[in-house]
Amino acid sequence: MSDSDSLGGIPKALGDFASWGIFWLIAAVLGAALFFQDGLAALLAAWQMPEYSHGPLIPILSGFLFLRQLKDFPERPGPIPDRWPGLVLLALALIVALAGQVIEIPALVAYSLILWTGAMLLISFGWSTGRHFWPPVLHLVFMLPLPGSVYYGLSTYLQGVSSELGVAFLRGLDVPVYLLGNVIDLGVMKLHVAEACSGLRYLFPILSFSYIFAVLYKGPMWHKAVLLLSAAPITVLMNSIRIAIAGWIVNHWGPSHIEGFSHFFEGWVIFILCILLLFGLAQVMLMMRPDRPGLIDALDLDTTGLGEQMMRLRLVQPSVALISAALVTLSLAAAMTALPERRAVWAERTPFLLFPRELGQWQSGPRRSFDDRVTQAIGADDFHSVILTSPNTTASVDLLFVWYRDSSDSAVHSPEVCLPSRGWEIAEISRARAEGLSTEGMSITPFDYSRVIIQKGETRMLVYYWFEQNGMRTAGEFTAKWELLKGKVLDGREDSGLVRLITAIDPEEGGVAAAEARLNDVLKEAVGRLPRFIPAT
Repeated sequence: MSDSDSLGGIPKALGDFASWGIFWLIAAVLGAALFFQDGLAALLAAWQMPEYSHGPLIPILSGFLFLRQLKDFPERPGPIPDRWPGLVLLALALIVALAGQVIEIPALVAYSLILWTGAMLLISFGWSTGRHFWPPVLHLVFMLPLPGSVYYGLSTYLQGVSSELGVAFLRGLDVPVYLLGNVIDLGVMKLHVAEACSGLRYLFPILSFSYIFAVLYKGPMWHKAVLLLSAAPITVLMNSIRIAIAGWIVNHWGPSHIEGFSHFFEGWVIFILCILLLFGLAQVMLMMRPDRPGLIDALDLDTTGLGEQMMRLRLVQPSVALISAALVTLSLAAAMTALPERRAVWAERTPFLLFPRELGQWQSGPRRSFDDRVTQAIGADDFHSVILTSPNTTASVDLLFVWYRDSSDSAVHSPEVCLPSRGWEIAEISRARAEGLSTEGMSITPFDYSRVIIQKGETRMLVYYWFEQNGMRTAGEFTAKWELLKGKVLDGREDSGLVRLITAIDPEEGGVAAAEARLNDVLKEAVGRLPRFIPAT
């Protein structure tokens, strides 16, 4: 950003026009707003969720961090020769965003926005200066929503930890309590530690705050690391205390008092308490230092001169790199708006309502429905849940089919995520292979499925499940997502399915071997009928 920055290679006739550096910067930003509009829309939608409601503040705070750092780098006289890394990063950002546009994954477009921001800083300041601005760019990660599979896995884990700690605190208060999965049984009432109570809605904003706190902290690097990494355990601890207090209130004053408490302690109260704990941790570490500075002295809170740094935008001088970034981004944005809308391919299928009620020796009972909370968590367009019984065995089989018309909008997640939240512990998990199956004289391609033994107290169950994706059956969730991505690119297919079988392990009926025999029999009968309901083509 120098007045004497060379425009080498730009015709003299365009010299006056090209000298409007701020014009080309604005053009690049407008081009990015148009080109990344799907990603921006995805961010705005995610920010409506409680877990990501802090999102709009993240770019503002990142801008604050950038202006503070900019004070340490005065205007650089002379030409800036090392802009090419910015062009490389810009190309990567545009390629990733373009891929997200083509295969219609808005989250991928949103992620590439961070790469674009870093690229524009490198183009404007060159590598030698621009590379020092990675802290504010990295902070933008906190405005992004997590991928669905990561969100569900993390949420389930935090629910479990919060439940265990909450029950431990309750027992320490002499409150009689029983924990079953994520359900805390107090006798007079059962508290369900749902996704909203997992701590995620506090974790993300507190992680962002702890990141800024660590950046502003003037002290050893290990102090910064402790402040950053402590955000997660502090959040889980406070969430567990909230659950314990709620249980204590129920035990002493009854369920009628819990609603007001929950509303009071959700949101900003938990956030503020977590921040106070973070400050307390910083104060403890400061007391360990030889100079023992105060907390205010240990934080670089100087905000003078930020307006002056912002005015440095008027000094932006154009370069081949900046003008190229603006023109390429605007051209791609125009090209994307001119392209016809990509049409998804919806495979013809038969609703699960017409699935046969007899599978060999097995007869199905009435179709089961789920409550609103479970239905919303599944997010399926069609599902089939029945209990299969056979005159040859007293044990039944729980059969579940799930189908998603567009699994790019609904996260297909593994039963390994759902089952623990219902109180089941995973005792054993492995992969098995279904081979030698046939239907109507035609052999079925062998496929892998997950074989899981779950237990709750002395009760044990055997679970089979696999994912159906574009004609491929796989035990791996990430393999299924890869096949979904391939299907979107190659033929526009976005549908997917899940099959799950459960039966009891009864020692009196032969234990695991007998349970496997039951599930293998149902699997053999069901797989041949599935293509009508979960189409392969």
